[in-house]
Amino acid sequence: MSALGITQTADTQKALSTSDALSLLKEGNKRFLNNESINRDLLSQVKQTATGQYPFAAVVSCIDSRIPTEIIFDQGIGDIFNARVAGNFVNTDILGSLEFACKLAGSKVIVILGHTSCGAVKGACDHAKLGNLTAMLDHIMPSVEATKTADGEERNSSNKDFVNRVAVENVNRTIAKLKSDSPVLNEMIEEGTVHIAGALYHVESGEVEFL
Repeated sequence: MSALGITQTADTQKALSTSDALSLLKEGNKRFLNNESINRDLLSQVKQTATGQYPFAAVVSCIDSRIPTEIIFDQGIGDIFNARVAGNFVNTDILGSLEFACKLAGSKVIVILGHTSCGAVKGACDHAKLGNLTAMLDHIMPSVEATKTADGEERNSSNKDFVNRVAVENVNRTIAKLKSDSPVLNEMIEEGTVHIAGALYHVESGEVEFL
């Protein structure tokens, strides 16, 4: 595994296995939780990456302002690709972006990152209607419908546990959709050249829980 805090190069990226790449993210979150984040020279990394980028991971996360991906994984400039959309789902545009990240730019791991208390998930649970938001929430509705509840249990945003269970279901369904809708990525996953992982970020603590 590469040294901590380095700027990724073609050689360091190539040397990482898929398990190494996932470990870098997990270890980074541990540093973040322990307030031991690496003190990087970000301006130096700007200069080092000006002529090329070699990120080792790609993360699909929500636009929620409480989830700055590089910070919670303690990564620097040039380390990870980010695809952000409310509800962290995938569509043709995001799948194409991930195909670029992995097939052309060499990333070794894809993380589908949901989070607790997700506003998009709450909106879907409440069947919110508002302009383009309505169509966007349609991507999350299958997860709402598939999440089971006990007799008498509320199936709306007032039920925090239900909301978080829907968020997990949404992560799992997003992974399944990625595999079914992107033969390029699915082939890489089956070959073992790319690993895909689901995770849930806890906005209350800063912990990334890998599912």
